[in-house]
Amino acid sequence: MALPTDQHVSSLAKQAREHFVVHVGRGLPDLVKVVSAKLSELIDMPGSAPEVQERRDAWMAFQKQQNDWLAKSRKALQRTLLPQRSAGGARNSAPGRLELLAEGAMDDQIMASRLAMKVLDLASSELNDLRLRVQHLENRQELARDDVLLPDVVTRLLVDQWLDCDMSREAWQLVQDTIADFLSRHLLTSYKKANEFLVASGVMKEINLQDMVRRKAGSGQPASPRDQAKRTDEVASGRGEQSVMGSSTRGSGGTSYNAGSRRSGAQSPANLGGTDVGVHEETRLMTSASPLARAKMRAQGVVGRLRRFLADKVGDDFEATQLLPTSPRLQQAIQRAKPVVSTSTSALGGASGSAPMVIGTQQVKQASEALRERTRDLKEAAETHSEKAIVEVVALMFQSILAEERIPPSVRVWFARLQIPVLRVALAEPEFFSALQHPARRLIDRMGACVMGFESDIASEALEAEIKRIVQVIEQYPETGRRVFQLVYDEFQKFLSTYLSEKTPAKKFVSVAQQIEQKETLSVQYTIELRKLLDDMPVRDEVRDFLFHVWVDVLAVASVKHGLKHEETQSLKQVASELLWAASAKPDRNDRARVIQQLPNVLQRMRHGMGLLGLPPSVQDGHIKRISDTLAEAFMSRTDPIPQESLDHLAERLSNLEEFLPESGVGDLDLDNDSIEMITGVDASNIEVINQGGSQPNAAMRAWAAELQIGSWFSLDHNSRLNSVQLAWRSERGQLYMFVTNSGRCYLVQATRVASYLQAGLLLPSEEETLTVRATRDAMAKLEANPERLFD
Repeated sequence: MALPTDQHVSSLAKQAREHFVVHVGRGLPDLVKVVSAKLSELIDMPGSAPEVQERRDAWMAFQKQQNDWLAKSRKALQRTLLPQRSAGGARNSAPGRLELLAEGAMDDQIMASRLAMKVLDLASSELNDLRLRVQHLENRQELARDDVLLPDVVTRLLVDQWLDCDMSREAWQLVQDTIADFLSRHLLTSYKKANEFLVASGVMKEINLQDMVRRKAGSGQPASPRDQAKRTDEVASGRGEQSVMGSSTRGSGGTSYNAGSRRSGAQSPANLGGTDVGVHEETRLMTSASPLARAKMRAQGVVGRLRRFLADKVGDDFEATQLLPTSPRLQQAIQRAKPVVSTSTSALGGASGSAPMVIGTQQVKQASEALRERTRDLKEAAETHSEKAIVEVVALMFQSILAEERIPPSVRVWFARLQIPVLRVALAEPEFFSALQHPARRLIDRMGACVMGFESDIASEALEAEIKRIVQVIEQYPETGRRVFQLVYDEFQKFLSTYLSEKTPAKKFVSVAQQIEQKETLSVQYTIELRKLLDDMPVRDEVRDFLFHVWVDVLAVASVKHGLKHEETQSLKQVASELLWAASAKPDRNDRARVIQQLPNVLQRMRHGMGLLGLPPSVQDGHIKRISDTLAEAFMSRTDPIPQESLDHLAERLSNLEEFLPESGVGDLDLDNDSIEMITGVDASNIEVINQGGSQPNAAMRAWAAELQIGSWFSLDHNSRLNSVQLAWRSERGQLYMFVTNSGRCYLVQATRVASYLQAGLLLPSEEETLTVRATRDAMAKLEANPERLFD
């Protein structure tokens, strides 16, 4: 269908946006309902007093403002359709101009960007199609940054209206996962509706990304197949000139760049040549998203290519596969299929009943040959092109996994046994090929990430045994599809949390790190609370300094060693209030007599507390002398004493300070090996505290650090020495990370320093792509080289 006029073309693009906005707006009342339900659920959950109060405040605020949020969000959506963009689609901001962000703007950006990435995980394929169709209609290389079709525009709109209704960021955090789940599904449907409208209007009924790959700038020659494949990935994944998120300035980490915030002297896009435009856009996207976000975009590009390839070669039959049952012959062939590796050694060349043999490359080769033979049998039994294609793609993916030499042979053959269960899921759910978050993919990727640094040591036996158990569980429940994959994925996550922190050399130091975090957190918070309590009290400087610089550490160490409510801990808390009373003015004779009577006991407990910190006697004597001199001056003072009710309030508050600890972190902790040994009494010779190196990390790097997964392997460059380390533990508050080498050497790193090392390239993931994405890429390369193999 030809598009007759430019006006008609522009009208179609406008109508597509209107369809999208209308459908998004219709879902907002349901979004309000699910948020309200979630908040109602939260206020009934147990928690500390501050938690319960925070949830109740959030619920009450939402009950009051939900209608206002709904109305403002609808109006904001409608305003996006007004003609307010400048030529070229950029915001009105002068090139080279740096602009200040309002206080809290970065936090808002992070919240919106994280929500947008959740949407992209599910809806990127439909968004890509819609983006390409609209760009085709409007003859542009990318969508405007404020185009409502981009998920980060919609999510930022919702965040802004939430805050505009005087609801807090903390309340948003309570419901952000609920909002993400709802919005991902709803925007996916909205993108589909807009695509259906454009297809019905004759706009790019079929999208072939290969036709959109440009020739190399200025060469006059077609790009090589390798370059075309790479460029197609970039088109589908949102990199370079054809960006998935338009020219999105927000990555998963939330780093924000204003449209005009280019470096001084940089050329504007209008002045750049074709190649330079690509480089400029590539660089801007590289700096606006964390490497993790970019990896997700590239991965989505790979699976997007596969989805389009299958739809192109198989046609409508592939899309309809999930609506039809598997053909009887193929079902029977799947049921008859035997594992490519048996639990007995005979299937791998060993004698039946013999002792278990060591599985090596020869057994992997035999498993690979068995997999190819089984694939031929399954394709012969398949009755449709779609079934043949799915069998072939799954087989190619598992051939790639079997060929992955960085995975130990003994684990690869167990991975190979998942081919049939995965094939069942793929036949019933073709989105397995395009959904990165499909449970089957997540399980294989998670196990693969953990065994990339596998070595033949005693500790690794438990991990290999767990992988075997998971495979056998999946094989026992062949008809449950994705549910069993989700079940065992959750079980594997739980296994990792205990295996790596309790069954490895890190076990001893995990307990140490937990105590360190607790001690440092308590020290900081005790200081904060004491400052609040003493702010309006006439406290002498010498006493104030002693409490803030010495006694808060005493209370923290005692709380860790003995417990928060232990009798000795409570006694040391009481010293603070007694010391404050003793150091205040004493015009009354009876009060002076009482000080003289109690002072020896107070000084004795002060010495005991300073002993917990390991302070030498000379240092203790110095503190005692300064406090004694201060108390002597208090006898002669004619100022008003501290009111008794203030001291009573202080004593009560001190005895229950731990109830006021924040759930979030309290900033950087003052850590070193000496403090570890002092607090815990454990030899810290085999644990190294990394507290230097790297620059101040940006928000994207902090977000990336928070998303690192337990069990993943990294390359750590510390003190000019390169180590292969595994993330074995993250503290409950997310402030401390522990990385462990295969030799048992432990590195304790604070969250900020982890982000700094990531930013400086001193901490790098061992694998840039997950196992199934790499397998998908390998499968695509073979299919593009020989498409006929799909149906052979």
